[in-house]
Amino acid sequence: MAITMIKIGTRSSPLALVQANMVKAALENVRSDIDVQIVPIKSNADWKKADGEKPLNDQEGGKGLFAKEIETQILDGTVDIGVHSAKDMASFLPEGLAIDHFLPREDARDAFISLKYQSIEDLPEGSVIGTCSPRRQSFFLEKHPDCNVVPFRGNVQTRLDKVRDGQVDATFLAMAGIKRLGIDDPMIKPFAVEEMLPAAGQGAVCIETKPDDAEIRMILDEVNCTRTRLSVVAERAVLQILDGSCQTPIAAHSVFDGDTMTLKAKIGDLQGQNQHISEMSALVKTSEEAASLGRKVGEELKAQ
Repeated sequence: MAITMIKIGTRSSPLALVQANMVKAALENVRSDIDVQIVPIKSNADWKKADGEKPLNDQEGGKGLFAKEIETQILDGTVDIGVHSAKDMASFLPEGLAIDHFLPREDARDAFISLKYQSIEDLPEGSVIGTCSPRRQSFFLEKHPDCNVVPFRGNVQTRLDKVRDGQVDATFLAMAGIKRLGIDDPMIKPFAVEEMLPAAGQGAVCIETKPDDAEIRMILDEVNCTRTRLSVVAERAVLQILDGSCQTPIAAHSVFDGDTMTLKAKIGDLQGQNQHISEMSALVKTSEEAASLGRKVGEELKAQ
């Protein structure tokens, strides 16, 4: 029987809903005969965020906690697919699930957000920086060990409002979310990729499915961006080799020149010390080749 409806599971934050609607529009563009419905799901991590500023730790599920309820509903058939920010996905997915489909990648850079200062170089000693990202904390403290980092949560607009209210001197946000939400604010100053290497998958919207849902996966093939998929496969392979958790400061970012992928990855500690970098290039046309490059970069970092 041909599929007549696809239910998309998504978090209920403004950005998550924008991303789910992007997938909905892409599907409706290629299959006008299918009714695509969005099902907002409040995750355990969203409840924890609402309760306070304490960072989520590995024992609580880390970044995978944001996807857990959605994944449960995919597996039990309540929804057909899940839409996520690829950077929020755990290194290893639950058995019976896969992320093989992606929308074209948005801007992967981070941005420096401050009402008082134009760049991190302008921050005086003792400045208070808000972030719950171990990666951003580590890479920032590497260059500015004289500043203080405090936990800082909330959706994109909430964090911008907190900076404007003076709760912290500065924070960091992903440019992809800022652009997708259509936010234009003078406090936002994008980093170059080299200044703050992005998280694996940053800027990419991924679609999670059950591998045995052949018909749905064939439909998703029609909206999939192959180059984004190859990039994210390579970057996530680095995480898998390093067994990167939500509390491990790891970055991985790839760029293409023709069919040649250059993959750069970095790992450090929460104090901004013991930083290590690996960079390799290879011809990449398949997911297997992308994963192989990611594993090699990860192994070199692991050896360091």
